[in-house]
Amino acid sequence: MYKKVVVLLLVLSLVFTIAACSSPGGQTGSQSGSKDKYVVGYDIYFLGNSWSVQLYKEFVAEAELHKDVIESIVYTDSEGNAEKQVKNLQDMIAKKVDIILVTPCSPTAIVPVVKEAMDKGIKVVLVASAIDSQDYDVLVNVDDFQFGVVSAEWLAEQINGKGNIIALNGMAGNSTSEKSFSGAKSVFEKYPDIKIVGDVNADWDYATAKMATSNLLAANPELDAVWTQGGAMTMGAIEAFEAAQRPLVPMTGQDYNGLLKLWIDRMDQGFSCIGPSKPTWLSAESLRRGLQILAGESVEKDSILPSPLVTDDNVHDYVRPEFPDELWCMTWLNDEQIKAMFSEMMQ
Repeated sequence: MYKKVVVLLLVLSLVFTIAACSSPGGQTGSQSGSKDKYVVGYDIYFLGNSWSVQLYKEFVAEAELHKDVIESIVYTDSEGNAEKQVKNLQDMIAKKVDIILVTPCSPTAIVPVVKEAMDKGIKVVLVASAIDSQDYDVLVNVDDFQFGVVSAEWLAEQINGKGNIIALNGMAGNSTSEKSFSGAKSVFEKYPDIKIVGDVNADWDYATAKMATSNLLAANPELDAVWTQGGAMTMGAIEAFEAAQRPLVPMTGQDYNGLLKLWIDRMDQGFSCIGPSKPTWLSAESLRRGLQILAGESVEKDSILPSPLVTDDNVHDYVRPEFPDELWCMTWLNDEQIKAMFSEMMQ
């Protein structure tokens, strides 16, 4: 599936523009005073896993609801590369977009170009990840640090405050990954008998996490728990344990459909999990708030939203057995949009 997603990436990575229908719109443009419609710039930061694909698709679906105020959308694809993202944002500035929505690949690399955009009157919305600067208009995210805290507290309770654990993190240098792991470590540090015997950057990827877990299992004859910050990684960890014929241990995860299916299937074996969510609809909410600031409305600068939580008690309410594993279940996409998304992935 992921190879097919990458094929889709190559098609989607071209810069293109979507025309919108005409109708009176917001009040204040970022460059030329009062405007009826706006040119929106959206950087697709990565399409190498299903969460990032769905993040992008949620934005596209939300944009369709605002054709009355969106003149066009300039899409770029950074492919997870901070240097390329800087160039993409520079391209958007040159195209004189009214607003840029971007998920930073690095908390530092894009700071100068974001400031350049702000200095030129372009609004900037950070989507699901922060930068090391206050030069932006709005950040829309969940509390990444608390994400790590909640899951780590649950895990510590499951193992009675002692044992060997491994940690599977996201992309190296990404602020979301670093803050989530910092939150988890702030909990584990309170328990002298909990030892993190290995932590790896598995890029929120199923295959990478499965291989990393296999290696960590081979190096550690005793593992009591797995802390991960991504549902696909948890699914890979489960399968690695089973391939090694090791008993399943408590694990943390997210709202990844494949994980929820395995979770339910193995509950009668005593398997337990928890899944705080970083919803893919953060991109849609970011667009909503970006359009509000273009219209001159007051919007909270740091919009840190509650993180929905999947537990043993409510996992049946979120799983979607009729859809592929790669679906992230905390979604605003309707069934037809979900089917269309996976249909494109299969092409």
